Amino acid sequence: MSGSAWFRRAHRWVSMAFTATVIANFVVRAQGQGEPPPWVTYAPLLPLGLLLLTGLYLFALPYLGRRGERGAAGAQEEPSA
Repeated sequence: MSGSAWFRRAHRWVSMAFTATVIANFVVRAQGQGEPPPWVTYAPLLPLGLLLLTGLYLFALPYLGRRGERGAAGAQEEPSA
């Protein structure tokens, strides 16, 4: 499996973990037993950070690929004297 495919798969799984932690947070708060423990409140932050990192990488992939294409295309398009 290539690196970008691995990042894409990891991004999908982390998004599911993030969704589960947010739903769990709402469920705990809906029980109305006062303020939940801090670990419940801050649990979505780790998956959210991972989503940020993998999402930024996946967003930049097309632009990083074009940079290499420009260099190769520019070398071929130089006029011969």
